[in-house]
Amino acid sequence: MACTTRRIGIIGGSGWLGAAFAQAMLDTRFIAASQLTLSSRTGSGGIAGASWTRDNQRLVNRSDVVLLSVRPEQFGDVVIDARGKLVISVMAGVSLTTLARHTGADRLVRAMPNAAATIGACYTPWCATPAVSEADRALVQGLFETCGQADAVPSEADIDYFCGLTGSGAGFPALLASAMISHAEARGLPPALIRRAVLSVVTGASRLLVDTDPAQMMQALIDYRGTTAAALQAMIDRGFEGAVHAGLDAADARATEMARSSARRLDP
Repeated sequence: MACTTRRIGIIGGSGWLGAAFAQAMLDTRFIAASQLTLSSRTGSGGIAGASWTRDNQRLVNRSDVVLLSVRPEQFGDVVIDARGKLVISVMAGVSLTTLARHTGADRLVRAMPNAAATIGACYTPWCATPAVSEADRALVQGLFETCGQADAVPSEADIDYFCGLTGSGAGFPALLASAMISHAEARGLPPALIRRAVLSVVTGASRLLVDTDPAQMMQALIDYRGTTAAALQAMIDRGFEGAVHAGLDAADARATEMARSSARRLDP
C-alpha cells in the first residue's frame, strides 16, 4: 500500500474507531507517525509515535486531511475552521450539509465503517462532495483499505442505508448467535461447549460465503433435503427474511431521523 505524504489528523483519536484507523494506518505504513496528529480530551492516548493534542483547531492547522471520529451528539462541541482541508466524517446521521456549515470545508466525505475495523476486517462505504478531487478520492480509498475493504457509493442516501446494512457490524451475527445459544441452552448442554459450537458456525463456517453466492448455496442446501434444509425451510416459513428486511428498514429510518435531528440541533 502506497504511503501518503499528506498530513492526517484524527479528532477523537483515542476512541475505539479513531484509534483503530490510526493504528492501521501506521501498521500498513500508509502514513508515517510524524505525519499523524490525534486529538482527545486528555491530549494523550495509546498510539505510539503520533502527536497528541487537546486543541482540535491546532490539529486542523497542522493537517491536510481531518478525520472526524466522535459520537454524533458530541459534534456540536467540535468547533473548527477546516476551510481548504479534506474532511472525512465517520459519524452516523450528520449530513454533508451540516458538516459543511460547521467546518467551513467543501471537500467532504461521509463514510460508515463498523466495529470490525479493530481487527482489519471492516467494510466501509463512502461518498464525497463534487469538490473532492480524484487524488483525494484515492487517498480516502487507501485510508479505509488499511482496515479492510471500501467502496465509493453513488449518494449520501446510500450512506444512511449502509448505517444499518453494514454499519451495524457484529450486531446481526451476534443476534443469530444469541438465538442459537439460547436454543441449545434449553437442551441442557454445557455453556462452554455451546459457545464453541455456535461461534464455529457464525464466525467459521460463514467464511465459505466469501467465494460463493449466498442464494445459490442456500438453494443447494435446501435441494439436498437434509437436516439443514429442514432448518432453513422452517426459518423461511417463520418469516426470517421479512424480519431481516424489517430490521434494515428500521435502521434506515433511524439514520434518516438522526440526520434530521442533528440538523435541527446544529443548524437552528
